[in-house]
Amino acid sequence: MARIIVLMGPQGAGKGTQGQMLAERLNVPAVATGDMLREIGRSDTPLGRQVKQIQDAGQLVSDEVLAEMIKERLSRIDCARGCILDGFPRTLPQAKLLDEITKQGNLDLFVVNIQVPRDQLWKRLTGRAMCSHCGTIYNSYFKPSKQTNVCDLDGHALYTRADDNEDAIARRLAAYDAMTGPVLDYYSSEGRLRDVDGAAPPEEVNRSLEEAISGFGA
Repeated sequence: MARIIVLMGPQGAGKGTQGQMLAERLNVPAVATGDMLREIGRSDTPLGRQVKQIQDAGQLVSDEVLAEMIKERLSRIDCARGCILDGFPRTLPQAKLLDEITKQGNLDLFVVNIQVPRDQLWKRLTGRAMCSHCGTIYNSYFKPSKQTNVCDLDGHALYTRADDNEDAIARRLAAYDAMTGPVLDYYSSEGRLRDVDGAAPPEEVNRSLEEAISGFGA
């Protein structure tokens, strides 16, 4: 049976990096709802403009929009063996919607929670910048570029995402705390949750994630 591995954790926990590494190991796609929403947000459509406005304010789109996006994505042929899912669910209603989607698709669902101290999360998020050309990510605290605001690899300008300003970050983290606790409790009560330490170097975190997934019989 195909398996959906959900990566949980607040913004800045490293879900995107770890999701890509796990996807390569398991030979399944990494599905990040944040990337899907940013792609839609760049489109000049009513939904695209709505999504962009919501993201710029550091808020979240509706459960119904997200669930429909996820359902469509999981139905594609590259998800026939499952996927690594990052960014959904974030609320208990979303978790129950995802249960319905996986039941309809005959998919197993397991959850790994990446835990990182709040002070480290803040530095990861407020210091983050990305190359406008190749997408390489830098951080002014942990991985600064050699030349300020210039990519080391191709010389293009670095930019900061609109939702990486301090006010938006504070709102996002507060929203995560308020909404996601019940989700973790829900999966834990059903034996579908594992916790890993996300403060370690990426390679160590990845090993911990692989051990957690092996506990599900991966």
